[in-house]
Amino acid sequence: MTDQNHQDIDAVNERHRVRMERKKAIIDAKIAAADKQIGIIIVNTGNGKGKSSSGFGMAIRAMGHGMKVGVVQFIKGAMSTGEEKFLRRFPDEVSFHAMGEGYTWDTQDRARDTEKARLAWEQAKTFLADPAIGLVLLDELNIALKYRYLDVHTVINDLLDRPEMQHVVITGRGAPPELIAAADTVTEMEVVKHAFKAGISAQAGTEW
Repeated sequence: MTDQNHQDIDAVNERHRVRMERKKAIIDAKIAAADKQIGIIIVNTGNGKGKSSSGFGMAIRAMGHGMKVGVVQFIKGAMSTGEEKFLRRFPDEVSFHAMGEGYTWDTQDRARDTEKARLAWEQAKTFLADPAIGLVLLDELNIALKYRYLDVHTVINDLLDRPEMQHVVITGRGAPPELIAAADTVTEMEVVKHAFKAGISAQAGTEW
């Protein structure tokens, strides 16, 4: 390598160091300004894969910090998922309730789906009233709201009445605008590519 090559590399490295130094100063200032600690509402929505996966990841993260976790699944429940099988190994740390009967296109019974959603919300309210539970995961709640199985304003009021330090994670496609407005963190997941469109079926460990 020539002296010129070394000089070019040194120049690139120095520019990188200066950029990172500036970036660190900006990030450090933002971290210092974010000095509040309070329970937050997180919404994962959109058509892309990973909404529930992210929610369960946060549930496990909370467990790692010694928090108790409450899980209510609003649509799923017709079959046992890998998340349910795993989390049921920790009954002292996680209360898991799969209260749906399957996807809406399978059940094809709005009245029954509405009743199941109402019962699921009653269970959710017991978690939302318990300050001992650090994180509540409401999996596929967005679907129940999208189809108006539950009243969105009642749901939001109950969410806002929860203990101050309790976190809530809500998943599912089609999150209503009212819920998005009430949430603290919202992520919309988009599809770039999905194996199902190539004829690959849903498989244990990746989809359920």
